[in-house]
Amino acid sequence: MLQRLELMIGSSNVEKIKEKTILIIGLGGVGGYAIESLARSGIGKMIIVDYDKIEKTNLNRQIIALNSNIGTYKVDAFYDRIKDINPNCKVIKINQKIDENNILELFEEKIDYVVDACDTVMVKKLLIKICLEKNINIISCMGMGNKLDPSKIKIMDIRKTSYDPIAKVIRKYVKDLKTNKKIMVVCSDEKNISLNSKTISSNAFVPSIAGILCTSYIINDIIKR
Repeated sequence: MLQRLELMIGSSNVEKIKEKTILIIGLGGVGGYAIESLARSGIGKMIIVDYDKIEKTNLNRQIIALNSNIGTYKVDAFYDRIKDINPNCKVIKINQKIDENNILELFEEKIDYVVDACDTVMVKKLLIKICLEKNINIISCMGMGNKLDPSKIKIMDIRKTSYDPIAKVIRKYVKDLKTNKKIMVVCSDEKNISLNSKTISSNAFVPSIAGILCTSYIINDIIKR
């Protein structure tokens, strides 16, 4: 299945990709497209983490969401999808809400990269701290709601982010950690659209690009391009 990718990066790099284990936390609009593109890139093992079921409100932006699987746990639907794309990919599914009491359980396996696509700021902070301590490469996605322009999304060090309210909190947290290591994030420099609603708006084309950029960062880092 990877012949076209092998033409581009060579067989030795394809083998490197097959050897990697990726932990993906949050299987929504961003995490779903990260999983999709990682599976199609030949990643050898994925640990997928989410506690939600697929809902009708997910249909506008989440690749896993179909009218036929409403009410299915996301980890179950993604397990089947990954295996249908790449039967050789090993998949561990964790159907749990992650907090400070159980987060270390995610790291019982040897992990090469973490994709943070979760919505909880506290979990984002903990993931960064643990990855720094364990020397694991992490790519963390900032807020993609209330945004319309996918061309504004970039991969950058958290210290270079602007406009994003989540990034502001994470920026301060990383500063307080006093680390010299870059913390790479996927972030938009588009200002949030102002709405007269407490519900966060979304679309199909912003979170999907963010998820694919997470995969791009990982694959390019593996092959050192």
